[in-house]
Amino acid sequence: MSIFEKIIGSLEDKREWKAMEARAKALPSEYCNAYKAIQKYMWTVGVGPTDWKDSSRIFRNILELFEEGAVEGKKVTDLTGEDVAAFCDDLVKDEKTWSDKYRKKLNDTIGRG
Repeated sequence: MSIFEKIIGSLEDKREWKAMEARAKALPSEYCNAYKAIQKYMWTVGVGPTDWKDSSRIFRNILELFEEGAVEGKKVTDLTGEDVAAFCDDLVKDEKTWSDKYRKKLNDTIGRG
């Protein structure tokens, strides 16, 4: 099972995800590309939340920010700052992330030995 499948389980959640993806595709290319890159960073690096409610809230907020920024004619980095990774890390600073989950699992595994 992929991380995506672990996070998004119900049909309603999948519909919400697809709607968010459609919103991202409707953004100007700079914003759409940034949104995809942020998703990839969060899933690949493990800083994304482990809970669908937290993930959907965070990605919805990013979409809203990007939609407003696009209307105002701003660049992505005008909204995120130059360090986009730090922007992402800040969005999830109070959430349980995949990194946290894997860190605990590693410590539990080694601690049993």
